[in-house]
Amino acid sequence: MPLFSVPKEVAVGTAMLGVAFATGMLAGKRYPSLVLGTPKSSKSIIGKSGPLWQYILDHSLREHPILKKLRRLTADHPWGKMMVSCDQAQLMANLVKLIKAKKVLEIGVFTGYNTLNMALVLPDNGRVIACDINEDYVKIGKPLWKEAGVEHKIDLRIKPAIQTLDELLASGEAETFDFAFIDADKESCNEYYEKCLRLIKKGGIIAIDNVLWSGRVLKPRKDDLATQSIHHLNEKLLRDARVNISMLPMGDGVTLAFKL
Repeated sequence: MPLFSVPKEVAVGTAMLGVAFATGMLAGKRYPSLVLGTPKSSKSIIGKSGPLWQYILDHSLREHPILKKLRRLTADHPWGKMMVSCDQAQLMANLVKLIKAKKVLEIGVFTGYNTLNMALVLPDNGRVIACDINEDYVKIGKPLWKEAGVEHKIDLRIKPAIQTLDELLASGEAETFDFAFIDADKESCNEYYEKCLRLIKKGGIIAIDNVLWSGRVLKPRKDDLATQSIHHLNEKLLRDARVNISMLPMGDGVTLAFKL
């Protein structure tokens, strides 16, 4: 389907992302660590992995004070490297705002940094259905959701995400969501994608995180189910006529799928 058959906001967003991708590839040729490095490590979260990375953050990151507080709390956590990089979370929020989203799905919450980022740009009657199986991590961020005044926008579901997605489909919410962010167990990434695609309306966006998987997708081992699953989904997305895509070398790699 031609690009101009989708809403204007999505067409503009796709063009902007094409420029971002080209810029990322140029930077990647000169600074390979930006592409296949570890910008989601705790060092990168606080902007200490290199002068160019710090420059990017210094000249692009507009972080709400409570987001900064949660980022720092998360960086101190033993598993802090699992947090979405702050620049990537900002892009997700910008996309949510660009398409004037009201209903958002998040598969994988961790401490809720990305959740908070998206909730902050949603209208007062918007909502994020946030799916996770570990409430201990989420407890770190929940008080800050309240402090930021967006707790009422976040519907936290502590259960397997597949169960929540099936419940949403069963309750008639297919094609009612504007945006979905997938960052959970990689073995189930294809199933998450397929169910989110049914829940997202035409012109909506699905963001899939960790599509480069620290470079392991280049040579997936036969015994590495997580890498195999990501690689197979990447190959599938390339040929999926239901969506337009952009794969960005940001964070650990993120693919944006625009539903046609």
